Formats: sequence, structure tokens, C-alpha cells
Amino acid sequence: MGLLDDAKDVAETAGRKIKDAVEDTADRIGDKVDEAKADAEVKKAEADRDRVKERNDLKEKLRDS
Repeated sequence: MGLLDDAKDVAETAGRKIKDAVEDTADRIGDKVDEAKADAEVKKAEADRDRVKERNDLKEKLRDS
């Protein structure tokens, strides 16, 4: 039964490695999604900042007129 035990061990090891690879891939995808969300939030915040600055500059010009 040594051959069957060896084959079983090899199959279990391969199964663990495949499972680990799948989990790693899922983690990487999740990390990329989180990164994309963070980038989108930063771009939105920058756009809001620029919009507020432009509005304030316009108000200041109207006050000076």
C-alpha cells in the first residue's frame, strides 16, 4: 500500500497548493479592487477640492468687483 499512500500524499499536497494559489489570486484581485476604489475616492476628493476652490475664487472676484 506504499504506492497508494504516496499517491494520496501527492494528491493532497497538490490540492493544498491549488487551494493556496486560488486564495492568493482572490486576495490579489481584492487588493486591486480596493486600490481602484481608493484611487476613485482620491480623484473625487480632488475634483471636489478644485470645484470648491474655483467657486471661492469666483466669489472673491465678485466681491472685489
